[in-house]
Amino acid sequence: MRIAICASEVVPFAKTGGLADVAGALPLELESLNQEVIIIMPRYKTIREPKFKIERLKPDISYTVIGKNINPVRNTKALREENKTSNGVKVYFIDNDPYFNRDGLYQDKAGDYKDNLDRFSYYSKRTLDLLKEINFAPDIIHCHDWQSALIPVYLKTLYIDNPFYQNIKTVFTIHNIGYQGLFSKDEFPKLGLDWKYFNMEMLEFYGKINLLKGGIVFCDIINTVSPTYSREIQTKEFGYGLEGVLAKRKLDVFGILNGLDYSIWNPETDKFIAKNYSLKSIEDKYKNKEDLRKICKLPVKIDVPLFGIVSRLAQQKGFDILADAIEKICHMNLQLVILGTGDLKYHVILENIVKKYPRIISLHLKFDDVLAHKIYAGSDVFLMPSKYEPCGLGQMISMRYGTIPLVFKTGGLVDTVTEDDGFVFDKYKKEDLIKTIDKAIRAFRGKKKWLGLMRRAIQSNFSWRESAKEYVALYEKAKSK
Repeated sequence: MRIAICASEVVPFAKTGGLADVAGALPLELESLNQEVIIIMPRYKTIREPKFKIERLKPDISYTVIGKNINPVRNTKALREENKTSNGVKVYFIDNDPYFNRDGLYQDKAGDYKDNLDRFSYYSKRTLDLLKEINFAPDIIHCHDWQSALIPVYLKTLYIDNPFYQNIKTVFTIHNIGYQGLFSKDEFPKLGLDWKYFNMEMLEFYGKINLLKGGIVFCDIINTVSPTYSREIQTKEFGYGLEGVLAKRKLDVFGILNGLDYSIWNPETDKFIAKNYSLKSIEDKYKNKEDLRKICKLPVKIDVPLFGIVSRLAQQKGFDILADAIEKICHMNLQLVILGTGDLKYHVILENIVKKYPRIISLHLKFDDVLAHKIYAGSDVFLMPSKYEPCGLGQMISMRYGTIPLVFKTGGLVDTVTEDDGFVFDKYKKEDLIKTIDKAIRAFRGKKKWLGLMRRAIQSNFSWRESAKEYVALYEKAKSK
């Protein structure tokens, strides 16, 4: 099949969240399954020479090549010579400096860019035109989130009579339904669409334009990043007002779990951790615990479990109940390392609690990739009490490092963590969080059983290969519609 992946951010070129990881890893796995894949994304300020080797195709279009054994910094000749069995995946960049040559992808310190509708409607139209210009007629255009949601809309409206586009099907992935691309009704003429499409069955949402809704209505197949989340978003609790729209298309809604890039997250090869280890040498994990404690200036207590958190500090990530429970938690027999940034109120709460319990909690209000690796490797328990979690990567990463996840029963956490390899609480209350933390502390004392828990966790497999196969099957389903 011919597949065009359309996303507003892609690793290694631009990233604000998990969308970029998916859009960077999935195409490479698809290509290894003998699919013909390209990626189309905006060219942001971060995507510049000499960081990436980019070649100009048209005045406003440039490209590079990525692959499992390809470094996009190398020149094109080296790319071809280095990867004999693969052509790699071409990444096309849409240039428009007034729209994309900015420090942020979607916002600055003042908030969302006021011209985001202009920016991403332009990206969507230019993407469709580019396909014809390079004569790449895909079987599937795989769109991600609201930034590319207009592509399915335009295909079935503005481009419907153009023969080049008539056999193209679309798959639309919702990474987090809470982000919908809402804009004022007054901006609707910017889309170039007839006003007949601004109605409650299509793009209108409580008097506003809703791009995510448009993607859901006009695409051929809808999917989310875990099976459980695909069901949750069809409920009032998790649908963010779009549960009715999704209910009408329930036969077209699917969930495929995100994969994990084991070339990055692997305790056997991780260059950031103090001591590499594997299933056979899992005891060496404790050298990483010693290292983490030293870095975080926490006292060495052999029989005390070290809990780790790498997260955005927000209510969605469970910090409301964690903040309510933190005083009680600090009186439990544990230590806690927290890495991340987020809502100011949680910064203040945690800074105050650290002043009170500096030998219990180590707080790092920043982004630090090296420290994140050390937390995954050095912690005994990875705490992830998210109120909702479309997929989640933290629990998958922690398991690969033999660090036991403690999670709330929701979304992708349900699909990846069980009582056999982690700790799960099913009522979103601080009391239940505290009980489950206590359960983990007690389990840690049973060294033999804990070692067995670590061994089961480290053998978990969430590779992109299996997820990519499921996407190929989903593309076939879309083709048949």
